Amino acid sequence: MSSLPPASTAGPSAPRPSVIQLAIKEKAALYAAYIPLFTEGGVFIPSARDYKLGDDIYVLLTLPDDIQRYPVAGKVAWVTPARASGNRTQGVGVRFPNDEKSRLLKIKIEEILGAHLASDRPTQTI
Repeated sequence: MSSLPPASTAGPSAPRPSVIQLAIKEKAALYAAYIPLFTEGGVFIPSARDYKLGDDIYVLLTLPDDIQRYPVAGKVAWVTPARASGNRTQGVGVRFPNDEKSRLLKIKIEEILGAHLASDRPTQTI
């Protein structure tokens, strides 16, 4: 049996990550939100909430024509503030973790987008 210190001396607990459900219904919306520049992949999430770089964020992602929800325990990798230049949407870029589930999700997203990945159309991302 192990001995644990009393809760009061264990130090501050980390804040719980926020949970966001993001249902992307159209391929054009997925193109606008997907972040292929992150090695592990990532998505832009419109949000008025204040986030900081490195914040943990838990995303339940639904892709076009797919009823499955994909859980992603990501990190905020950039923030687009309110009233950003160029009328960009306020929100955060969430980097997928470096794990097998995220690798498979990235492959799935890139299969859905196909040739759209090479498009010059503007996105909500970098």
